[in-house]
Amino acid sequence: MLRRIRILLDECVHAHVRKAFPRHVVRTVAEAGWQTTKDAPLLGLAASRFDVFVTVDRAFEQEFRRSETRLGLVMVVDLPSNRLESFLPIFDRLLLAANAVKPGEVIHVSARDRCV
Repeated sequence: MLRRIRILLDECVHAHVRKAFPRHVVRTVAEAGWQTTKDAPLLGLAASRFDVFVTVDRAFEQEFRRSETRLGLVMVVDLPSNRLESFLPIFDRLLLAANAVKPGEVIHVSARDRCV
């Protein structure tokens, strides 16, 4: 049985992407009340309450302090738009990445190819 992972979706990730993570606890940045929080402080807040942060914003990878966090980062790349329809074909890969990412690790999920 898989453990329940606490997942935070960035503001730029469509809220219905939560459906990619059945049986996990998923919140959006807006639901957490952290809208407009800058990247580094947002990562700190996320690490205090979540296991995985999902984003399409590549700037987060630069701010991400791998050795200083217990948060895993799932970075969605090559996404044509942030509309739900763009995420649907990669739901299975998002779930695999969220289940596999370790603290301080970044996993890239490409919407262009079939690799995680």
